Amino acid sequence: MSEVSERQKQAYNEYVKEVTPTHNLGLQMVKAFIVGGIICCIGQFILNTAGNMGLDEQSAGSWCSLILVFASALLTGIGLYPRLAKWGGAGALVPITGFANSVAACAVEYSVEGQVFGVGCKIFTIAGPVILYGIFTSWVLGLGYWLYTLFL
Repeated sequence: MSEVSERQKQAYNEYVKEVTPTHNLGLQMVKAFIVGGIICCIGQFILNTAGNMGLDEQSAGSWCSLILVFASALLTGIGLYPRLAKWGGAGALVPITGFANSVAACAVEYSVEGQVFGVGCKIFTIAGPVILYGIFTSWVLGLGYWLYTLFL
């Protein structure tokens, strides 16, 4: 029995080696750099354009965020952002577009629950913990700041 078990383990290990994808780390890093760089350049272009149109820095930043989130959600909805993320890897996880993609991707997968309840429930799969911990952290920091100012 030990011999059979040993052959099964060896066959399994060979199977795992066959099906495990191999990645070229250098190539993946270059792809991530290109995709992340392009997204950041687009964001900078939006900032510069908004600034040249007469908006102050804060308003230009708000418009830049709004446009990048909208574009990411739209590209996720039509199936282009997942392909970009697959090719560019971590480069597509530039914070604002990556987060918008993760929220929109969950909302797109509504088929089991239906459109209304599916989107309503699935959209917070990723966003829920982020919002929860963001609000909780801001509350704790606000309380700490209030106590700090109270005793000084």
